[in-house]
Amino acid sequence: MCGRHGEGHRGSFGAYRCNQIVASRWIWLLPPARPICPCMLKHLHLPLAIALAGCGQAAAERAVPIPRAMQDLPPSPGLQRAVLAGGCFWGMEAVFERVKGVRDVTAGYAGGTANTANYSEVSTERTRHAEAVRVTYDPRMVSYATLLRVYFSVAHDPTQVNGQAPDVGPSYRSAIFPQTPQQATVARTYVAQIERASVFPRPIATKIESGRFYPAEDYHQNFFNRNPAHPYIVRWDKPKVAAFKKGFPALAR
Repeated sequence: MCGRHGEGHRGSFGAYRCNQIVASRWIWLLPPARPICPCMLKHLHLPLAIALAGCGQAAAERAVPIPRAMQDLPPSPGLQRAVLAGGCFWGMEAVFERVKGVRDVTAGYAGGTANTANYSEVSTERTRHAEAVRVTYDPRMVSYATLLRVYFSVAHDPTQVNGQAPDVGPSYRSAIFPQTPQQATVARTYVAQIERASVFPRPIATKIESGRFYPAEDYHQNFFNRNPAHPYIVRWDKPKVAAFKKGFPALAR
């Protein structure tokens, strides 16, 4: 069961962290001025006053300093795609939309089949899908390994198993879905390099997986930008974006 269904977590979480402990009692809040389907309730947790007062836009958030990848793909003409999973796709999308050289980010599902690639079924945690983002980028401006560095440092916490606070379940797992054999080699090499560097207090949980990417429903696309006052965005994703901008100023736009 995930935090957005109402199961709370306490303490500090992940690669980016907040020093304020948030009470694990949740209330349901409707997002402002848009239609809502029942499955969206999983995103609507939050003792709002506590979260906003305690963490707000979270000055305590930070990117984890991890080394640059020793192996990367060479620049090539044309656009390339990366598919990455690391918790709720709202925040992942928001971070990668702000990376220079990224042309488009699509929220979606990866790891399962086409007939279960919808939010209602993925939320049952029985589809093998992970919430993921497909990042379309210009490799002459930003490399695949650089995207992975952002992914591991600030877009999510790669040490959490089958979840990303406040969400719990395999659909929120940390996983990379390489689009080419060369991407798979770079990803595996970088995971091993980060492990050797011992920059995280726990082992890397990220798996290298295969499977098609399926775009999510329209109401999930560009969610951060369309719903800046949504409680989940304010509590969890705005601090993540702020941490990216502070930790990677040369990459941020």
